[in-house]
Amino acid sequence: MTTTLITGANKGLGFETARRLVAAGHTVYVGARDAERGRRAAEQLGARFLHLDVTDDASVEAAAKAVEAGGGLDVLINNAGIETRGEGNSVPTAATVTAAQMRNTFETNVFGVVRVTHAFLPLLERSATPVVVNVSSGLASLTHLSDPDHPAHFYPGVAYPASKTTVNMLTVQYAKAFPSMRINAVEPGFTKTDLNGNTGVQTVEEGAEIIVRMAQVGPDGPTGGYFDAKGALPW
Repeated sequence: MTTTLITGANKGLGFETARRLVAAGHTVYVGARDAERGRRAAEQLGARFLHLDVTDDASVEAAAKAVEAGGGLDVLINNAGIETRGEGNSVPTAATVTAAQMRNTFETNVFGVVRVTHAFLPLLERSATPVVVNVSSGLASLTHLSDPDHPAHFYPGVAYPASKTTVNMLTVQYAKAFPSMRINAVEPGFTKTDLNGNTGVQTVEEGAEIIVRMAQVGPDGPTGGYFDAKGALPW
C-alpha cells in the first residue's frame, strides 16, 4: 500500500489529486491548516485528515510524528501555495512589490516546501519507492517569461513567479542530494481555483493530471525535472 501526503489538500488541485490517488489505491493524508475543512474533505474522500500548517514549525513536526506513527510515508506532494495580492486585488508588479509581500509569498510557497520536506525526509528515506512532487507553475520558467512570443511573458507579477522558480531550484538540488528518490516539479496549467479567483482556463481534473502522474512515477522514472501534462518544460 502506498501512503501519500498532500499539503493544502482540502480544496482545488490538492483535493482532486487526493481523490484520484485514493481511487488508485493510495492511503492519502489530506494536509490542511483549517481543521474543519480538512476533516470534511478527508471524510468526503475516504482519506485521513492531517492537521498541517506549512508555515508553522511545530505543526509540521507534529504532523511528521503522526504520519510516522501511522506507518510511514512513500509520496510527498508539496501542493500548498498562495498568491499574495496587493491593493485592489492586483498582483504586485516590479513597480509595486514590497519586501513584506515577497516574504509572505515565500513563507508558504518556498519555506513551507523546505519545512515540510525536511520534516518528512526521514520517513521518505525508509520507503522502498520514495517520491516527492513539488507543485510549481508555468510562471516559474525563466525561459518562457523572458520570451516575448510566449503568453507567460505578459504576466506582470513578481512574488508568485519568483517563489515558484525557487521551488524549481529546490527540486533540482533535492533530486541531486537524494538520487534514490524521484523528485520532480510540475506545472498543472492555468486551472480554475481559489488561488486565481477561478479565472483559470482548465478544470481541476485537467490540472491534477500531471500531479497524479508524477506521484505514481516508478524507480526508473525521471527525477530532477520540470513537467507539464505534455512533457518536460524549459527552466
